[in-house]
Amino acid sequence: MRELWLFADGEWRASASTGTVAVDDPATGEQVGESPRGCAEDVEAAVASARAAAAGWARTAPAERGALLRRAAARVREHAGELARLVTREMGKPLADARGGVEAGAGTLEQYAELGPLHGGRTLQGGWGATDLMVREPRGVVAVITPWNDPVAIACGLVGAALATGNTVVHKPSERTPHTGARLVELLAADLPPGALTMVAGDRSAGAPLAAHPGLDLLAHVGSTRAGREIAAAARCRVLRENGGKDPLIVDEGVDPKWAAGQAALGSFANAGQICVSVERIYVHRSVAEPFTAALVAEAEALRMGSGLDEATTLGPLVDRRHRDAVHEHVRSAAAAGARVLTGGGIPAGPGAFYPATVLADCTDDMAVLREETFGPVAAVRVVESFDEALALAGTGEYGLAATVLTPSLAHVQRAWRELRAGTVKINAVFGGAPGGAAQPLGASGEGFGYGPELLDEMTHTKVVHIAVPDGHR
Repeated sequence: MRELWLFADGEWRASASTGTVAVDDPATGEQVGESPRGCAEDVEAAVASARAAAAGWARTAPAERGALLRRAAARVREHAGELARLVTREMGKPLADARGGVEAGAGTLEQYAELGPLHGGRTLQGGWGATDLMVREPRGVVAVITPWNDPVAIACGLVGAALATGNTVVHKPSERTPHTGARLVELLAADLPPGALTMVAGDRSAGAPLAAHPGLDLLAHVGSTRAGREIAAAARCRVLRENGGKDPLIVDEGVDPKWAAGQAALGSFANAGQICVSVERIYVHRSVAEPFTAALVAEAEALRMGSGLDEATTLGPLVDRRHRDAVHEHVRSAAAAGARVLTGGGIPAGPGAFYPATVLADCTDDMAVLREETFGPVAAVRVVESFDEALALAGTGEYGLAATVLTPSLAHVQRAWRELRAGTVKINAVFGGAPGGAAQPLGASGEGFGYGPELLDEMTHTKVVHIAVPDGHR
């Protein structure tokens, strides 16, 4: 069991905190480890180490930084099986999905290894004897606070972009996946100079002093809306946030209902619904509602629930029982208010934090399952009479992360992407997109770019340099 949890100055140290956080296997309920709660003293050591290394890392040639990231990506790929198993043991994701997240993380590191050396500014010609250079410079020390639901892919993206642009990083992984976070830091930091990448472990006892630390130049956070708001309020620097959503799926008339149900099931049940851009509410046109719903129930019932370590499992547990209780409360309250539970909807007997794929029909707009983030394997269906109605309902609420529209109508495609208030609008596919794609979440879902080449802009600031030839020498 790991004993050293603070990584600073290129070495692991014991945490100065006294309390611990237990890490349980969500499939069995058995404890698989523990980490310290963290404290302000740990944060101070990590930030001081990152600050001391900042100037040297910023002066490192971009091509050299890129080469080091490529080596780190190769190590992540080499240890993909080990990392995937850690993810599954700590948060329950089926092993194949966990490995997919690790591979995605390695790919993102490779992407930033290539893009980092090419990232630059622009020039403006003020006159024959004067030029303005708009130069992109690293911000300095970047704190990266990452969630438990995809701990490797998300960390690789944020940490990789920060390092590629010459920033030093203080990483705090989720207290629910601390062993995954610590092992990833070991792999990423193996060839980096001391202090370029540091880590603190713990819960909000570490997160709160890190968010409020005056020595940060940028803070990037992916996680819950509540945590994101608290971090933004406490921070003394610019904050990038991706914080949850209530993503709608519109199923238009004229689509193949069986195909649409497959898309809805993928969006609602992948990673047990624990994805920031999971489908959280479904608006289906009445003309296809009955066959669509029947096919969605069949998709839900075809999933095999079990431990993520079992290769036959297609639906793993939720991250813990507390979260399962919150998901079940959404289902229970919807059923009490008149929604029909077509499948699932009950807490299974036995150990772990399992919850079945659940389909709810006859949902109404006042139900929490259509208004508040559920973050579980629940497909909440509401029938609409027209595309206009679906579009209007999909645009309601405080969130603005993503939205999906399944439609054969090009006119509806054009209306959807123009009118939907979301950072990402997906047409005829719930997941996917080009490598390097990015979007800006809106409303309660956050602010700033979290991925793609645009993240390199977020990780840097623009300095304008005005150069003029002295009078008499032009």
